[in-house]
Amino acid sequence: MIRQYIPLLFKNKNLFVSFNRNMSVQVNDVILEDVQNKGVITLNRPKALNALNLSMIEKVQAALKEWENKKCLVLVKGSGEKAFCAGGDVRAVAEAGLKGEKSLGEEFFKKEYATNNLIGAYKIPYIAFIDGIVMGGGVGLSVHGRYRIVTERTLFAMPETQIGFFPDVGGSYFLPRLAGKLGLYLGLTGQRLRGSDVVKAGIGTHFCESKDLKDLEQALLDDCASDTDIQNVLLKFCKTNLPPFSLESNINKINDYFAASTVEGIVTKLEKDDSKWAQDTLSLLRKMSPTSLKVTFKQIDLGQHYNLSECLQMEYNMCMSFLKNKDFYEGVRALLIDKDQCPNWSPKKLEDVSEAAVDKYFSNLPKLKIKM
Repeated sequence: MIRQYIPLLFKNKNLFVSFNRNMSVQVNDVILEDVQNKGVITLNRPKALNALNLSMIEKVQAALKEWENKKCLVLVKGSGEKAFCAGGDVRAVAEAGLKGEKSLGEEFFKKEYATNNLIGAYKIPYIAFIDGIVMGGGVGLSVHGRYRIVTERTLFAMPETQIGFFPDVGGSYFLPRLAGKLGLYLGLTGQRLRGSDVVKAGIGTHFCESKDLKDLEQALLDDCASDTDIQNVLLKFCKTNLPPFSLESNINKINDYFAASTVEGIVTKLEKDDSKWAQDTLSLLRKMSPTSLKVTFKQIDLGQHYNLSECLQMEYNMCMSFLKNKDFYEGVRALLIDKDQCPNWSPKKLEDVSEAAVDKYFSNLPKLKIKM
């Protein structure tokens, strides 16, 4: 049963608590509210940029299951003004793995992906307020939903290749379905998109100024009982006259260079271009784990042939392999623990990552329903 939460009316109006039987106070990492037959989920770890841990995933999944046949819509948002959700708590997963405790990673990814799949197939409208930073696990909680509201504060990225991992949470599903080679470009480089660019890329569905979010939320909760109602409210609050896509001037190069048949081929094309964009892109790629780059390349290529459930099945199997990969632990160390930004990748060069080594991450693939 979902607990009822009440505001603690003291210094912090956003702090919600629950009371256990001995009346001790516990701050909740997820706030669940029932408002006029609508469910509202608030990720409530603002100091951690609302990063997902196993406890949060379990609460969100349980709420979504209970509400799907009882509510007319679900709205999910993050507390604070900095982030919707900056990702999953991969540091905790990596630290447990280094101690030989692989069970946390197995459970974390299994439940996270089950939640992503639930969102993708959700029967009632699912509305995500993607205000602030959204990366990794936060993308999984938003991108598969029906309505994805972006603001000028939105900062999107899938930077997993920088920590020796791969763009998961359904990245193999939504990235290859972006226009041209944009998804592959974003997945390999971890390039950040801001504000309305997230809508222009096809990741967000609507743009609303952050100052209007509270009024938009109230209107959705007060006035909406159907998709038509939601669309009418969004038309009222969201802007359609957006600035040009910031990548527009380089989109032809992205579609050309990232159409190469290998990661090495992409690098070769970039090396022949002395423009600032090409050199900056090369700089990004050279920071990433060579193994992750090659695995991600194949992951996104395969993902275009699978539905979301099949992509998540593939990604779970990949995760189990990455939990045995030294690059994952080294990447988390360099970026999140020691923060020296100097990972010691193994192998260090793209050409030293063999096809056989990449193929090991793709055992037990879902059976293709179409020919490649």
